[in-house]
Amino acid sequence: MSTQPSSHSPSGGRKPRVAVVFGGRSSEHAISVVTAGSVLRALDRDAYEVLPIGITHDGRFALTADAPERMVITDGKLPDVDQLAESTDGQVSLPASPVAREVVYAEPGSVPKALGEVDVVLPLLHGPWGEDGTLQGLLELSGVPFVGSGVLSSAVGMDKEYTKRVLQAFDLPVGPYTVIRPREWASEAGQQAAVARINEMQYPVFVKPARAGSSMGITKVDDPADLVRAIEFARTHDPKVIVEEGVRGRELECGVLEFEDGPRASLPAEVIVADGFSFYDFEAKYIDSSDVQIPANLTADETARLRELAVQVFEALSCEGLARVDVFLKEDGEFVVNEINTMPGFTPISAFPKMWEATGLPYPQLVDHLLRAALRRSTGLR
Repeated sequence: MSTQPSSHSPSGGRKPRVAVVFGGRSSEHAISVVTAGSVLRALDRDAYEVLPIGITHDGRFALTADAPERMVITDGKLPDVDQLAESTDGQVSLPASPVAREVVYAEPGSVPKALGEVDVVLPLLHGPWGEDGTLQGLLELSGVPFVGSGVLSSAVGMDKEYTKRVLQAFDLPVGPYTVIRPREWASEAGQQAAVARINEMQYPVFVKPARAGSSMGITKVDDPADLVRAIEFARTHDPKVIVEEGVRGRELECGVLEFEDGPRASLPAEVIVADGFSFYDFEAKYIDSSDVQIPANLTADETARLRELAVQVFEALSCEGLARVDVFLKEDGEFVVNEINTMPGFTPISAFPKMWEATGLPYPQLVDHLLRAALRRSTGLR
């Protein structure tokens, strides 16, 4: 497969066809649907032809209605691909090789129907089986351009342990942590060893699924007596668990976007957690009234250092397209990297589009920028 830059613009002067892929098998299925709804509302239909494809909880690729008004959280009720799918049996097949880019739709007992070629894929999946390099690998095999990072960067960015290991190798600051692997937790001796390591940390600690998003399955543990319960809860999302020592400081976020001359960082945001929540969990982020302050109330020097650090994290993981870098500003004035999201949320309340709007790139132009950048990008090794 060629590694040389190539044009992926459609022939015949037609509009580029965008497959918007969302949903998926992870616990962040609903937030992916909300993200897709926001993007579908923002996509310029005079510039792009749009093909929405939802992935159900069981992994079926379904043809869905182009109905962003149904892809919202209403009275605390989360949207679902199964409710949006045009058929309970129909299956969409993405291109399987670089030879053809036709998307095919088939229902049991019917002749498969070609839905036309796809010029670029916008994979708006959060969590495992989508944000972690799995879908990216399929798209690389098919030779279809897509928005966002490739296989390695997506996989490393999804796994909180290996994110930290790579950042440490680049001498970028991360906080104290330990990892509990499935094989260790399977024995009583392993559990005791894991708990002993954690108890050497300063409480509170945060117990997280190692390969989930930034919201689901996370517990803040103040009392060691609650530790095992928190680990078991995290393991319902991922058998591999990471435990991080709590960092005393301000929680900040910074968006990174790739331009033709390299990645640039947005103005940063500060997370303002609503009263009644001890940290920025799923309920606080999506259901309640937690907010982000943009731009964050930082000095000019702090802002410049944070933006530089965000780009360094982006480059260290060889990211492409976009990412959101989450950090803490400690009381001593030093930054600590918390994590990276290689496909950050694009919901109406998400920090990433808000930060770029404050930096001068409104939501519709942001989506257009990502698609045009993906269409320019070469396929294969790069």
